[in-house]
Amino acid sequence: MACPPHAIVIPYPAQGHVIPLMEVAHALADRGFNVTFVNTEFNHARVVASMSNGAGSGLGRIRLVEVPDGMAPREDRNQLVRLTILMAEFMAPRVEELILRSGEDGACPGKITCMVTDYNVGYWAVDIARRTGIRVGAVWPASAAVMVTLLSFPKLIEDNIIDAEDGSTVGEGTFQLSPDMPLMHSAHLAWNCIGDHDQQATLYRLLCDGVRAMEQCDFVICNSFQDAEPASFKLFPNVLPVGPLLTGERSGKAVGHFWQPEDDECMSWLDTQPERSVVYVAFGSFTMFHRRQFEELALGLELSGRPFLWVVRPDIGHGAVHDYPEGYLDRVCGPGGQGKLVSWSPQQRVLAHPAVACFVSHCGWNSTMEGVRNGVPFLAWPYFADQFVNQVYISDVWKVGLKAVADESGVITKEHIAGRVEELMGDAGMRERVEAMKKGAHESIQEGGSSHGNFDAFAEAMKNAAPESVQDGGSSHGNFHTLADGMKA
Repeated sequence: MACPPHAIVIPYPAQGHVIPLMEVAHALADRGFNVTFVNTEFNHARVVASMSNGAGSGLGRIRLVEVPDGMAPREDRNQLVRLTILMAEFMAPRVEELILRSGEDGACPGKITCMVTDYNVGYWAVDIARRTGIRVGAVWPASAAVMVTLLSFPKLIEDNIIDAEDGSTVGEGTFQLSPDMPLMHSAHLAWNCIGDHDQQATLYRLLCDGVRAMEQCDFVICNSFQDAEPASFKLFPNVLPVGPLLTGERSGKAVGHFWQPEDDECMSWLDTQPERSVVYVAFGSFTMFHRRQFEELALGLELSGRPFLWVVRPDIGHGAVHDYPEGYLDRVCGPGGQGKLVSWSPQQRVLAHPAVACFVSHCGWNSTMEGVRNGVPFLAWPYFADQFVNQVYISDVWKVGLKAVADESGVITKEHIAGRVEELMGDAGMRERVEAMKKGAHESIQEGGSSHGNFDAFAEAMKNAAPESVQDGGSSHGNFHTLADGMKA
């Protein structure tokens, strides 16, 4: 009996990428695929440890494998540019070996027949797929709007928004990629919000390589839904929305978390709180605060007078890990206190809890989609990369949240935080809008919905053999060769 189709799934090695790519893996497994899921050795150990701590071990058809990333064991993996460069040197040969040696024993899971790679992994993954003669699809795990900025590099250069050589902003100001899209700030382009100038220039060149790789893909899918970003999908209709992906929702299934065990005690605490009363505060896996801002956040939550659940990662602060104001923990976490502090949380379950009223968020795309899917309004507080564009959509396009605004010294004050929370709590119109988005998100992923249908079509096409020109090791364009024309339109 022939083995089922076998996909190799390659996430970019960061928490916000591993989680949605793991969901893609589960969705493929649901549709009859065997899956080899490739993590770096560093992240593989974290994912396996989280599973052993009760975060779900239901792998089913999914096999986890590890490959080196080229970094030293204790080296900082938040050096994203360095990590990306080393991946091409150290991960690529191991991934190619996995594909070439798959199915040698004749037993299932069998020979790898297709690749699903995170767009951010880089050109090398697509190049391997083409050399080995298998179909390849790319996953864009962030917003379609940010993808559109990448696919619009030629237009941004032509309009004198960015420099052709390094992607730096030529002039400070706003631009609009189509009449239906919002104004964007040139300073908030994702590659210009990470590291110093040299790192940004290197990242820009890597992203340019990614655009060229996308032209070679058979399919590109995006973790968004049609009603959330219609203008973006109108500009590039070959990009298929398949979201919101059910990140973290599968009971008993491995979901790819790094920080574990998740604190289930917080769910019991939420059960004791009134409906729509709790401020949920979480800033993802990268955000860091200096001491003054950390204290202002802590005091602002206390000043709000509202019960709050605050996720405080061990590495969220510069220098001393947690510089709480004097007496703070006794006041807010002691008997009768208003707060609950945890190191990590089961975020999807938290946002779905009826006690949660609003979400103070870094605007990472997974968190944004999770908030929308659960009908929770936002206090939008971006940190870096694509999060500034996501903030624009939350506050200005969808109007389901408010921006956190810094004062003249660059600090978001405790008074501002408390005031914004109060505004969110009292805005009935915002609640109606986010509930409408919740309805649209759920409809899109149900059977008969647009995202569900797009994923079905994607999975079915990935079962088919690659075109003959690709099987022969050729370099024929995939279905997305029209992207090059779209970028010039």
